[in-house]
Amino acid sequence: MTANPLVEIETRDLRKSFGELTVLDGVDFKVRRHQVHALIGPSGSGKSTFLRCLNLLEYPDAGEIFWKGEPVRYRTMRPSELSRHRTKMGMVFQHFHLFPHRNVLDNVVEGPVQVLGTPTRKAREQGMALLRQVGLEDKAKAWPAQLSGGQKQRVAIARALAMNPEVLLLDEVTSALDVEMISGINELLTGLAEGGMTMVVVTHDLAFARQVADCICFFDHGRIVESGTPERVLEQPDSTRLREFLSSFRT
Repeated sequence: MTANPLVEIETRDLRKSFGELTVLDGVDFKVRRHQVHALIGPSGSGKSTFLRCLNLLEYPDAGEIFWKGEPVRYRTMRPSELSRHRTKMGMVFQHFHLFPHRNVLDNVVEGPVQVLGTPTRKAREQGMALLRQVGLEDKAKAWPAQLSGGQKQRVAIARALAMNPEVLLLDEVTSALDVEMISGINELLTGLAEGGMTMVVVTHDLAFARQVADCICFFDHGRIVESGTPERVLEQPDSTRLREFLSSFRT
């Protein structure tokens, strides 16, 4: 296969089950460099599992994953290869997952120092720059327990960016936040998108998906039922299932 340098991630017929429950049922997906793809759909439709399979936090049962046109041989990867793969795709979770025993700056620099081998002084300088970027420079010495939910999520985003990922994977990063905090996080993510960051975003926030995404993919029962531009998917859906899903936001 000839590598296409414009395509960051591609999956073909990706499948995943937990026991008798089929969670991913043949997912074909492709995201190009500097694009933002928003994954929408009902809870339990496979969106978060798909994101975790991209980063190999979950191993698919079958199917293919490609990184820049080259196959990711996840069945036979050594730990060092797995670590390199994960550093290419920063992951931000719904519930932050900060280290409670480390302050904000130490949370951000842990990965670069321990995984990338970045000298501590350089990592801390870069970490402070990222905290400025997310508006939390004054919280560098604070503990996670002293932060609001929105502040914790900003730290989590800074921590992911500290690894210099080529793609950012975001799993419902605003679903646990109140309305005011959601606005701030969405503004930060919009800025990253405008700066050219490739992102795959699981979200229930259709207004945000419309604003930031180049493509929206609608998941249902482990499949991408429909995909296209935000305008087409949200305003002119083809499938009955997508129309039913969208109607639940309008009632």
